[in-house]
Amino acid sequence: MAIEAKTPNRRGGKSTAAAPSRGSGSEGTVVAVLAAISVCHMLNDVIQSLIMAIYPMLKSALSLDFGQIGIITFTFQGTASLLQPVVGYYTDRYPTPYSLVLGMSSSLIGLLLMAFATNYLMVLAAAALIGMGSSVFHPESSRVARLASGGQHGLAQSVFQVGGNFGTALGPLLAAFVVLPYGQRSLAWFSVVALIAMAMLTFIGGWYGKTIKVNNGKGVSVNEMLAISSLGQSKVRRSIAILLALTFSKHFYLVSITSFYIFYLIHTFNLTVQSAQVYLFIFLGAVAAGTVIGGPIGDRIGTRRVIWWSILGVLPFTMMLPYVDLFWTAVLSVIIGVILASAFPAIVVYAQGLIPGRVGMVAGLFFGVAFGIAGIGAAVLGWVADQTSIVFVYHVCAFLPAIGLLAAFLPETAKARGRRKTGDA
Repeated sequence: MAIEAKTPNRRGGKSTAAAPSRGSGSEGTVVAVLAAISVCHMLNDVIQSLIMAIYPMLKSALSLDFGQIGIITFTFQGTASLLQPVVGYYTDRYPTPYSLVLGMSSSLIGLLLMAFATNYLMVLAAAALIGMGSSVFHPESSRVARLASGGQHGLAQSVFQVGGNFGTALGPLLAAFVVLPYGQRSLAWFSVVALIAMAMLTFIGGWYGKTIKVNNGKGVSVNEMLAISSLGQSKVRRSIAILLALTFSKHFYLVSITSFYIFYLIHTFNLTVQSAQVYLFIFLGAVAAGTVIGGPIGDRIGTRRVIWWSILGVLPFTMMLPYVDLFWTAVLSVIIGVILASAFPAIVVYAQGLIPGRVGMVAGLFFGVAFGIAGIGAAVLGWVADQTSIVFVYHVCAFLPAIGLLAAFLPETAKARGRRKTGDA
């Protein structure tokens, strides 16, 4: 195991943002926790993606325009964006193991409100509650994944995030074959999903609480402190700014798919809503596959290389997408999803290495920025679609991955970890 340095916090206590410890339970328990937090991420994001997947139904039932559709996403993503860094910063200082259960209860209330919403304001309130639930879930569950990583931080982030990607991919299918046939109120059936997640998060909270007690007094590893001191604060700040710009590029493009891909397919290829939902599922499945790939590769070859390849490497395919037929649209969407999604686990792990001991704050910052960008992007792109056309949106967004050129200015700090022992932090 890596050598640990005890680091007092600002209030005179000892930092609980510790490196993973294997003393809190067996290896099997840690694997079970990592699997469980990934499943909970799936269940959480099923709830989120159901909301976006029923946009055509809400648009028709409430006579909404594209701008109003974008505002729904903005409300959900904006709420989560503003609160996630705050939650992460607070829980770095005062770990709250059962906050995950409280966050999921907010999502449950929002889901039920959405099921029975009869006007636009009720829809926005429901979206805000679900956003609040996500603001607690993502930074805290990312911390749990790191605690259970055994030193393989990229792999753990990928396992954690792929659960969310899979849940996001399931949403359109569930909407197509359950919600659309049976109506908006059938959303209430998915309250069972939230209740299952709350039960699992209670188990995870118990393990989390025991683990931070075992790790109490264990601060940032000596290796991490040496790495950060060799860079200097100015380079760290510049690197974080670059990573945020790359996150903007990735998620602004992704929201053009998640919020408007269905409308693009219907408009361009005359598909039915149900058929378009299946194509969205294919894209989101590719995103899940890319997430699985990105973390382990980053552990072996370095996160910087994964970030560089992922963001910029997708550019030729986004440029082609608006000009091809339905078959090649599906093929390109799979390629885009796989390549683009491999970046985010690497970005989070790279950033956590830049600011040791602030796992929750960093996770909250990047998940929060991702959510905020998605919300702003949805509102902006919805307005652009109303003013021009849905096809024009994809012509404009095709250039966003060019921002990936900024990855050239990231310092080479993340070393390949494939040969490190499991207990290393």
